[in-house]
Amino acid sequence: MFDKSVYISRRQTLLAKMRERGCDGIILFVGNAEAPAQYKDNCYKWRQDSSWLYFFGLDDPLYAAILDIDSGEETIFADDVEIGDIIWMGPQPSVLSKAESVGISLTAPYGALEARIAQALGKGRKVHFLPPSRYYNTMKLSVLTGVTLDGVSSVGPEGASQPLVESVVSMRLIKEQCEIEAIDEACALGYKMHSVARDSIKLGIVEQEIVGKMEGVTLAEGWGVSFPTILTQHGETLHNHLHDKVIEPGKLMVIDAGAEALSHYASDFTRTYPTGGKYTTKQREIYEIVLSCNEHAFSLTRPGITYREVHLAAARKMLEGLSAVGLVHGDLDEMVALGIAGLFQPHGLGHNMGLDVHDMEDLGENLVGYDPDQKRANQLGLGSLRMARRLVPGHVITDEPGIYFIPALIEKWKQEGTGKGFVNFDALKSYYDFGGIRIEDDVLVTPDGARRLGPKRLPVTPDEIESLMSK
Repeated sequence: MFDKSVYISRRQTLLAKMRERGCDGIILFVGNAEAPAQYKDNCYKWRQDSSWLYFFGLDDPLYAAILDIDSGEETIFADDVEIGDIIWMGPQPSVLSKAESVGISLTAPYGALEARIAQALGKGRKVHFLPPSRYYNTMKLSVLTGVTLDGVSSVGPEGASQPLVESVVSMRLIKEQCEIEAIDEACALGYKMHSVARDSIKLGIVEQEIVGKMEGVTLAEGWGVSFPTILTQHGETLHNHLHDKVIEPGKLMVIDAGAEALSHYASDFTRTYPTGGKYTTKQREIYEIVLSCNEHAFSLTRPGITYREVHLAAARKMLEGLSAVGLVHGDLDEMVALGIAGLFQPHGLGHNMGLDVHDMEDLGENLVGYDPDQKRANQLGLGSLRMARRLVPGHVITDEPGIYFIPALIEKWKQEGTGKGFVNFDALKSYYDFGGIRIEDDVLVTPDGARRLGPKRLPVTPDEIESLMSK
């Protein structure tokens, strides 16, 4: 947790933003509940709702809160432990003491929440809430507000509050100094886990052995992983979570993994390694193209430019490299406009990052990643860009270009005539067993440019990687 002044200031800012938007009524926050894995007392690993953590910091299940926009009154709803709880959990701090630790002096039992919301609705007051991401919160909000299950998950006049979503997004998008320090810590932990992974690559072992070692680092020093680890010799499958393959010579291993610090802030790095310790000529050629895209995107990242522009510039750099090795040909600007890069990189350049590894996407990906004057494209690749906004200091984003040779996608384009005259489909046949390459860094937008987060950058050049793997 941060100092209580941080949470007090955040809630005051939120109320001010809601008033500026002409809103009245109350704001309802429902924290997460524990989720049974098989039976009631055997639950999945506990993780609090990120927006709750942002405004209240209390990392316990079955907490809720009401902020009164009109009066400014703040109330925490939760129950003190009883003797049955103490037997299993030991003595616990009171709800009031926890509330006071984040600057709130008024508490009520969790069961009083329903009557309080009914009272507000009965007086015709608006109840603002965020779209929930978990089933418990969805059902709880539906019961409390009388809105349908589908309705509470949708942003609009009859469901989740768009003014509240926009207010929260505007705050959480711009990281405070304490948050930047927390993300740096998560990146330091991510550096360790990736270093262990790289040093554990050995021919003949099963991928899961590496996953166990790297995730052990995050559990020893942090909360755990920030998302399910991607570690695969089949990088052409973008989110390949299977770890059952024996490591073979001549393959490329994509490792996309992040750590979640005890503060719950995330890191997210990707590196691609040669399984035998040395890139083939073909692998190095493509790797160098991806690295040039990563570096070019970073060089352009600064306040005032949109990340959509950075994505398109990286796509142009990619097509320039692919043209040099004979896989595409034609005017670069025309190919960018037609979306030819999507054949090789069917995802966006990056996403927001913070308390969530894909920060706030539970609140609505377009509301989080796009400015009001931007519209999402429908091209493959560009259409998957999760962060397109005009950059400002305090944005934390990922820079993760990749090149993938997906046989099914290449064949589809060939059969449909997509990319005809630009894509050298005959030359691509020799890449059907190539796999994929992705390189990802976490980046903070600063007043005069950008910096990569963490104490130092993970080794990234082919020479650095081959030298380290040779040892």
